[in-house]
Amino acid sequence: MLTTEDFTRFPQQMWEKVLSKVKKAVVFMDDKCAEALHWSGGAAVLLEAGARNLKEFSSFEACGANEPKAVFVVSTLLKGRTVDIIKDIISLSHFQYCVVITTVAHSVHLLANNVTTEMEGNPVFEQFEEKLCEWMGNMNYTAEVIRVPVVFAPVSQQLILTPTFAHLFPLLSPDLESINAKRPEKKRFGSLVDIDTHSLPVELQLEIKSLASALNSVFEATGTREESFAVGPMSRIIAGELANHPQAKNRRKTAPNKASIIFVDRTMDLTGAVGHHGDNLVEKILTVLEPLAGHVTDVQVDMLELTSLQRTPHSQTTLAPGCLAQTRSPAAQSLWEAMLTSKHKEAVMEVRRHLVETASKEKLPIKMSMGRVTPEQLCSYMQLFRRSWGALESHCGVLQLGLATAQTLRHPGLPRWDACLAFERLLLQALGDSEFPAVLRQLLPLMKPRGGEDSTASGSRSREDECGADELVLLLVYLYSLADEAQPADQDTEEEELEKLERELIGVLTLVITREPELSPLLQKLTAMPPGVHSNHERFSRLCKRRGADHGASPLCCGGDVRHPPRFESHQRPPEAAALRLHGQ
Repeated sequence: MLTTEDFTRFPQQMWEKVLSKVKKAVVFMDDKCAEALHWSGGAAVLLEAGARNLKEFSSFEACGANEPKAVFVVSTLLKGRTVDIIKDIISLSHFQYCVVITTVAHSVHLLANNVTTEMEGNPVFEQFEEKLCEWMGNMNYTAEVIRVPVVFAPVSQQLILTPTFAHLFPLLSPDLESINAKRPEKKRFGSLVDIDTHSLPVELQLEIKSLASALNSVFEATGTREESFAVGPMSRIIAGELANHPQAKNRRKTAPNKASIIFVDRTMDLTGAVGHHGDNLVEKILTVLEPLAGHVTDVQVDMLELTSLQRTPHSQTTLAPGCLAQTRSPAAQSLWEAMLTSKHKEAVMEVRRHLVETASKEKLPIKMSMGRVTPEQLCSYMQLFRRSWGALESHCGVLQLGLATAQTLRHPGLPRWDACLAFERLLLQALGDSEFPAVLRQLLPLMKPRGGEDSTASGSRSREDECGADELVLLLVYLYSLADEAQPADQDTEEEELEKLERELIGVLTLVITREPELSPLLQKLTAMPPGVHSNHERFSRLCKRRGADHGASPLCCGGDVRHPPRFESHQRPPEAAALRLHGQ
């Protein structure tokens, strides 16, 4: 019988194929594969399998004469920049044995090379093996090219993420316009539902086919016959690709297990993505702490409190940050599961309980205290471990989760979380009692520069819980999504009122953004201004001119098109845009 463990074991099974190739090798890995490995044991599993070193997949890396074997692990097609980097590394090294592992299926490589028919064997991979030998300087040297779908990150026993595909975003109205602009008038699509795979840009087609191929690999490994359901245009296309996958048809005939898979466009529930209603500790940690460099599923945990170093402006660069992925410690994994699945209050108490038990086990002089859990209390427990290097090393996983909790509880952005939750509840109630323009008017008093004279004089809100530009954008997205994109009113007078309100909101939101001392990463992505724009006022003025803030423009359109970051040009979007939070998934 099929169990959740069958699926959570799959990522580890795929990494075992990689580990079988790394003995006595230097491993070069790109960021996306490194993030998947991060949740499957990290670099330690490579070194334990016999790897000599782990390096960034970059043209600036190379190996010495005493390092004859290399393994490249990449999440991309073996074309373009990826090929250039592999060639650069080999040319600067002295390899005699090269293994290239890509997460992209050979069938997708064929499509990328404009080959639409099925071919025997793996001719693209075989040709690339010959190139590797050529770059190594001897055709008798050994080269291997294989495909292993190491794209899944097992975050918990019940949750698997695909950071490799974090940049995929659902289709929206501007996509429809872009696609129709390249088609004859008689063949243009009437709606997003009508769009098929072949009408999409080639890069996006390849990404969708890669995702479908990776999912098919999961079902093959678990002997599963899937039944697909889709909600949204992009989900329908992905479900269709999975259904039509060449290997899927044979698998469904013989697979002993059955499971349902539901594809949902994130844009079908933006209120769930931008809302602050989640009473979950991990959600708050992911929201307020800085993302781990190169990652979209983990954050940086400041480790300074576990040392005797003094906090200075440069102290953050002294220590490597901690993280949430603690796959090597059973105690930390148990705590992590509790943090993921429990309510905020229960999770915080569980963190305290683990810290107390760990300190007691190490016979540290801990002072018990009951009642409300505070960040100062948690830090006092963890600082006890400074005195014992052995205890610090043994329980580093639990301590990192404890530090993440304490740093979140005392983060200056946390009061704004509660304030946004209160505003969202008021807006939800108001939408049930009033027309949309009346509800929109209630947002105007919030549209004030943070820490300005108006807010301090009114005394209605402290500076800590004042909504900044980020929170105001999220509240606007929440309100417009909740009101079904603010359907036009029946009466012309109400339409005029709505238009006037939106113009006023654009003005005050512009003021709020221009008064920000520094734009957050989220606002920088949304405004998408080119280099050379020095002031926030100049940045936002150019944005409004570019977006054409005319009679029908809503604050969302002028705000950098929150719902639709540019994608068709590069097919890269910031991970923030998926949930319109700093770390939303």
